[in-house]
Amino acid sequence: MSFTNMYYKRAVGTPKACYVCHKPTTTVLATINTVDFLYTCDTHLSDPGFASQVGTSSDGVGAGGAKKMGLSPDEIAKVKEEWEERQKNKAEKAKDKDKEKEKDKDKDDKDKDKNSSGKEPEKKVPGSLSPPYTTPTPPTPTHQRYTLHRDLFALRLAEHRRRRQAVQARELAPRLPGVPMTPLPFNPPA
Repeated sequence: MSFTNMYYKRAVGTPKACYVCHKPTTTVLATINTVDFLYTCDTHLSDPGFASQVGTSSDGVGAGGAKKMGLSPDEIAKVKEEWEERQKNKAEKAKDKDKEKEKDKDKDDKDKDKNSSGKEPEKKVPGSLSPPYTTPTPPTPTHQRYTLHRDLFALRLAEHRRRRQAVQARELAPRLPGVPMTPLPFNPPA
């Protein structure tokens, strides 16, 4: 199983040795599923011979990236129009769903009023559970993305492959036949 050359910068609590200079560091570069990770100093991250940050203005992703990718203004405008149209459709669908929910609530309220018209209204006990309060989900933290230099990434892939092959060899070794214990008969030449 190989992995892509996309690493995310993360901070850890326990410092470990840097992959390059072996000084203690709390910065780690890890792939999305942490298949591969390496501890590195922040100074090495600015070195273009080690890694380069993805999403900066020089890599074609982000502002001004469309020009470097060779997209014409007409193509960009067309994509923008399609996206705006999709967003409008989503907003209309959401409004329709909200209207349906309100109608359902109104029907439920009318049914409850009819059922409870002959009965005594229920009193709320102080300290009883109120409707659950939904907290807005905090935005997910975005980590800085890096790509390793191609030679360094090739080293990481080779190391990962060696580890995987060592595990396969350990699993396979017990199933291989053993060395013969009896000596072979000796036939002298005639």
